[in-house]
Amino acid sequence: MLPYLEPPTLKLGPFNLQLFGLFAAAGVYLSVRLAARHANRKGLDGKVISDYAVWGVLAGVLVGHLVHLFFYHPEELRDPWRVFKVWEGLSSYGGLLGGVLAAVVYFRLRKVPLRDYTDSFALGMAPGWGVARIGCFVVHDHPGVRTTFPLAVAFPGGPRHDLGLYDALVLFAIAGILYLLDRRHLLQGRLAAVLALLYGLSRFFLDFLRATDVPYPDARYLGLTPAQYATFLVAGYGVWQLAKRRPAAPDPGR
Repeated sequence: MLPYLEPPTLKLGPFNLQLFGLFAAAGVYLSVRLAARHANRKGLDGKVISDYAVWGVLAGVLVGHLVHLFFYHPEELRDPWRVFKVWEGLSSYGGLLGGVLAAVVYFRLRKVPLRDYTDSFALGMAPGWGVARIGCFVVHDHPGVRTTFPLAVAFPGGPRHDLGLYDALVLFAIAGILYLLDRRHLLQGRLAAVLALLYGLSRFFLDFLRATDVPYPDARYLGLTPAQYATFLVAGYGVWQLAKRRPAAPDPGR
């Protein structure tokens, strides 16, 4: 069983720095660096990804906060000012949605084909998201149901699953699969679909472990969390992209 540790708040002058925020920032930085490096290695312009990152983060934070309020904790809307407190409550799937919308707009404005960069984004996103999820684990903000599982965390009141830890492990495992596929030149152009399918399926089943007997549980709609409904779209995108027929490579003998 893993110990339940309460991390201290780090003070930087007048600012209070939470470890979750530091891990989230580190995850974003890692994602951008890995994605840009892969793009450069493939003969693309990695600077496009670096330039997009600011807009992607801003859109991700804004949409992630709105999804958190309107779908996960609509009761907080009794205070309308919570809409403007974007630092209070974020949904990872909402952040993903914001980042995707920003990418579609940004790449279209730059007249750069987004599809050329999807593999790079996938190879950066999986490990970077995993690092950010370590932040969730460190602050234990995704408690699960009670359990005696060896990886359980000794929460106050009894051991529970910690979904932040499980999510991080899943994302690191998926990252390993993606890098193996890329190294062997398999499923080129469809690594984002592999990420979407594997993470979507994993997240759907993991969310059944989320606790409902805690002070701040996620909302449920017909027994499912908002993230579980989102996984239908995410995993569905993965299946659709993997099932699409790719144009045949030109015959070098002709």
